[in-house]
Amino acid sequence: MAETPRVSLAELTPGIALGPLDGRYRSAVAPLVDYLSEAALNRDRVHVEVEWLIHLTDQSVLPGTSPLTDEQKAALRRIVTEFDAASIKELAETEAVTVHDVKAVEYFIGNRLPGIGIGQLKSLVHFGCTSEDINNLSYAVGIKGAVEQVWLPAARAVVGQFAAMAEEHRDVPMLSRTHGQPATPTTLGKELAVTAHRLTRQLDRIERTEYLGKINGATGTYAAHYASVPGADWQAVSRGFVEGLGLTWNPLTTQIESHDWQAELYADMARFNRILHNACTDIWSYISIGYFAQIPVEGATGSSTMPHKVNPIRFENAEANLEISNGLLDTLAATLVTSRWQRDLTDSSSQRNIGVAFGHSLLAISNVAKGLERLNVPAEVLAADLDENWEVLGEAIQMVMRAEAIAGVEGMDNPYERLKELTRGHRVDADRMKEFVSGLGLSADAEARLLALTPASYNGIANQLVDHLK
Repeated sequence: MAETPRVSLAELTPGIALGPLDGRYRSAVAPLVDYLSEAALNRDRVHVEVEWLIHLTDQSVLPGTSPLTDEQKAALRRIVTEFDAASIKELAETEAVTVHDVKAVEYFIGNRLPGIGIGQLKSLVHFGCTSEDINNLSYAVGIKGAVEQVWLPAARAVVGQFAAMAEEHRDVPMLSRTHGQPATPTTLGKELAVTAHRLTRQLDRIERTEYLGKINGATGTYAAHYASVPGADWQAVSRGFVEGLGLTWNPLTTQIESHDWQAELYADMARFNRILHNACTDIWSYISIGYFAQIPVEGATGSSTMPHKVNPIRFENAEANLEISNGLLDTLAATLVTSRWQRDLTDSSSQRNIGVAFGHSLLAISNVAKGLERLNVPAEVLAADLDENWEVLGEAIQMVMRAEAIAGVEGMDNPYERLKELTRGHRVDADRMKEFVSGLGLSADAEARLLALTPASYNGIANQLVDHLK
């Protein structure tokens, strides 16, 4: 059958997004555009080039140069602060001719110098630089901004939700499940606190990230610098500039800054993602057994055919996006630490996907935050589950018998075996457990403690452990 002609979606204006981050989920990840988009990278390149020009004149490194006036510096910096759609278009048109993105930035700035009254400094734009001098610093500035201004605040906020829920439910007893089987009880708050604590450790590591940068020429030797101006202390000039951008100076590189700091950051972010993914699968499972109830959204459809359902879509969506993010973060971390000899371009292509990796993580965080907001805890469900599993007190009884034996109480032999015979493969209710305890011949104090114990009260100091989050 002949195919019916269709409208070309690729030719529609405005353009139709190919990926979900720039389409369906744009609102959730839009803040990253200011730091990790192609346009943001070009703006940061302009920023680095402008600041390098100002730095060289401030230092009067080259003979015949002197510090610019405040007005000239302000005019140069307006090239960055007023970077807009027209700037993006002009750069794209220039790059179409140069077929080189950084060279286009150099011309973009140089064309504006005469209007500032410093046309004679056109040769100072990009002085002594290889493209990677500009790129590594621009990426570092953009990534640092994305982490500190967008990703970390969102991640801290969702961890704060876990911590607040841990505090709220610190005293709610809950049956544990180790290996999927009923186990020593805990509290819901303590389990949520474990998640918050794990995530916080990763965020603390990410917050300590060193964002490294270099500006030392074509192969990291300052060869062109010393050939042109042999009397300057180029290492001091380089270090002062990099640190002035808010970065850590890397003194020893090839043509590229080695990107090890990026690999470290992405490994930490991926670990955060994995812990959050673990939390999502646990919450999904708890929803399935009724430990969490989802608050329906007015007007929302849970299932297209089963009206009773409220599907845990926020957590499922988060799982998928965390997996996609980690696929990219793991690839970036593995790829960016290698470069053939003094330079190859694998890093250039890889780094263009940093925003995608961050975007899927940020989208997942957004979904988890929304999912947590719509959870209720039906404490009666947790209580009923505990009351159905009195056999979990077998551990407590066994340990009390061991302690009694050490204290010299007779008849406390083989406590594990005796509890195994009582509980393994059998459901034990409250009456049977109390009957067993009463017949052990324990000291009066020990017997009273065990008879007062219930699955709901056998959770040690679980509620106090939540205090470690403070």
